[in-house]
Amino acid sequence: MSSNQTTPVQTGKGYKNRWMQLVIGIICMGFVANLQYGWTLFVTPMDNAHHWGKAAIQLAFSIFIVTETWLVPIEGYLVDKFGPRPVVAGGAICAGLGWIIYSFASTLPVLYAGAIVSGIGAGCVYGTCVGNALKWFPDRRGLAAGLTAAGFGAGAAITVIPIANMIQSAGYEKTLFTFGIIQGVAIFVLSMLLVKPVAPKAAIAKAGTATKVDYTTGQMLKMPVFWVLYVMFVLVASGGLMATAQLGPIATDYGLASLPVTLFGVTLPLLTMTLSIDNVANGITRPLCGFVSDKIGRENTMFIVFIGEGLSLLGLMMWGHNMYAFMVFAALIFLFWGEIFSIFPATCADIFGSKFAAGNSGTLYTAKGTAALLVPLASLLAVDGGWSRVFVVAAVITIFAGVSAKLILGPMRKRLLTKEAGMLDVQEEAKRVTA
Repeated sequence: MSSNQTTPVQTGKGYKNRWMQLVIGIICMGFVANLQYGWTLFVTPMDNAHHWGKAAIQLAFSIFIVTETWLVPIEGYLVDKFGPRPVVAGGAICAGLGWIIYSFASTLPVLYAGAIVSGIGAGCVYGTCVGNALKWFPDRRGLAAGLTAAGFGAGAAITVIPIANMIQSAGYEKTLFTFGIIQGVAIFVLSMLLVKPVAPKAAIAKAGTATKVDYTTGQMLKMPVFWVLYVMFVLVASGGLMATAQLGPIATDYGLASLPVTLFGVTLPLLTMTLSIDNVANGITRPLCGFVSDKIGRENTMFIVFIGEGLSLLGLMMWGHNMYAFMVFAALIFLFWGEIFSIFPATCADIFGSKFAAGNSGTLYTAKGTAALLVPLASLLAVDGGWSRVFVVAAVITIFAGVSAKLILGPMRKRLLTKEAGMLDVQEEAKRVTA
């Protein structure tokens, strides 16, 4: 544990300005987003070409998610030690190479190897960009992390149509190869513009409720407050994933999936329209709730949005058989759920400091992988009892997390800040005596 000795400097000019560094990180996230959100476009063409079976092909996606999530702590450690540029540059090479491997895959083991390489690339870029945002903006961590996380979805929204069109016209192999090169080269060039974060003195001074001490990842793992935060992340993530991952089957079972819906002059099947709206809500909530948490506090924001998510889950259970209610409550679930990818990293940096923020937030990010392992529980709960059990369980654990933010996490964080203040006072007194 060391006192925060971040060197006060000017904000910087040109691309070294912290806002420009934030924009560069957001663009990097946009280019790497296809590795996760563009995958679904390739599954059917790949199966038609090789007849591997969709379950075997989707295993590659599971491998990608596990690799992306569970290696982030290591990648975050490398960022804290060597800076963002080499890690993102390495991630760019892996992000491009992974899709190139996919394009040449004629056997499942080769496909799975591509998934591992892609996962490493995504983790390097994601973990670095979020960690950088936390370090550059100690005064606006929620907003900065939210904008960065939102970039992860925005990139896929921009490129999904060109990718789909190219698959139809040139085949999935050429599409993977072409976009693999595009995203790899683009991220590599952008990585050369990244500089090691040094927050301005004024920004550090504004971080009033944040710690003045920097904890290493090893020290963080020994602190009970981290595990409270981790369990809360798992609960909210799994609760949301249980519902959001099953929206398609739920809409089908309710007899709503293919019903035509017209909105703003556009007519689409209800499920397609719902997912489009949900993605917008999922993107908006990350910077929005991050900004709100900067203003009213992390625990207060968690309390509001987590309980809001739980109530939305119950609303979908009770009134979701109505097509319009289904769309509204599904959107609310995403609105109250997507912010976890901004508010938890910001809270982590508030508690454990900026110096090791990439490694620390990366370690917390593994909660996403842990939560994903619990998602199949929804299918078990839905057997015989319908979807009501899924909604009730998801709502209960999410509401519990919201209450825990106020009654458990908040008091623990206040006690830690009080303890740190006392320790720093003792250190200052010792320095005065020595002088």
